[in-house]
Amino acid sequence: MNLFLLVIAVATFLCSLVAGFLFAFAVVAMPGIGRLGDREFIRTFQVMDRVIQNNHPLFLVVWLGSVVVLIVAIVMGFGRLGGVDLFLLVAAAATYIFGVQLPTVTINIPLNNQLQAVEVNGLDEGEASKVRLGFEPRWNRWNRIRTLLSCTAAALLVGLLIRL
Repeated sequence: MNLFLLVIAVATFLCSLVAGFLFAFAVVAMPGIGRLGDREFIRTFQVMDRVIQNNHPLFLVVWLGSVVVLIVAIVMGFGRLGGVDLFLLVAAAATYIFGVQLPTVTINIPLNNQLQAVEVNGLDEGEASKVRLGFEPRWNRWNRIRTLLSCTAAALLVGLLIRL
């Protein structure tokens, strides 16, 4: 296997892991904690998010590694690919970077940080409900978008691998 093919395979693997992570949040984690009361929901999300924000090493390798390896693939691909193959790589990278990573940095992480700043024990029921309503619908909407686009990017990369 040549180095370029290996880079594409690793990018596909890492982007697929991110897609699976987002998918699991969209169909299991968030619907599960969505059944909790407002305070329990906030506290549970804070605990889950804290694992990620504490720079869990394996999560960081997968999340940041997917971007780095995909960029390396793009750089290498411009010298090696053309036509449909180059289109698949560029479409996958653009979908992943602009449809998954950009909303993560500009929407989901700021929402996470706002929720992290909330002192759950100091909230009455009305305040807890207001905090949750300011977080959950928007976070879930953008996570569903990220899930769809990360799965699309992974599928494009799989398609490219099949063609190569």
